[in-house]
Amino acid sequence: MAEVDAIKDQDTINLIGHLLEIRCSKQYSDIWSIGLNLALRISDLLSIKFIDIQEDRLLIRESKTGKAANIKLNQKAINTINRIQQEHPGHTYLFQSHRNQQSLYRKPKPLTRCAVSKAFALIGEELKLNLGTHSMRKTRGYLLYKNTKDIARVMKMLRHSSEGVTLRYIGITQEDVDRDFTELEL
Repeated sequence: MAEVDAIKDQDTINLIGHLLEIRCSKQYSDIWSIGLNLALRISDLLSIKFIDIQEDRLLIRESKTGKAANIKLNQKAINTINRIQQEHPGHTYLFQSHRNQQSLYRKPKPLTRCAVSKAFALIGEELKLNLGTHSMRKTRGYLLYKNTKDIARVMKMLRHSSEGVTLRYIGITQEDVDRDFTELEL
């Protein structure tokens, strides 16, 4: 699996969302937006069912770790979720596959990780970025760290158990640490 990057500026984040919508579909743009706001692994993001959302909270068990995730939804996520639910009142999954609707007797399924990976790779190629499904989670972690400088808080949000893993994951390099030392003079 190729290494993907955190997106480190707001203009590029917005551009990716826009390009996903016009090149792929609104559904992929919504995945980008919700993924940035929830910092979940793609498998957990795609498996979200509307019944997992209770008022302003998402309650799921992470598939990779088995850890419970109780995530307070911000207003942007709530608005996007409400819009999707209004547009698709019969859907089980937040990001339900539209191909699955071709048969009334098929069990509903979410979009596949492969489909989302292809859409993200398309936009990444266009923008010359290492963009993938983990970019959403890495971006949220990176921006939280840049805003707070609190690695423990980022670890808790990402549900990591190692500071070193979190720093590598969000793309904090020795160069970033060196810059922090030279820019902050006391």
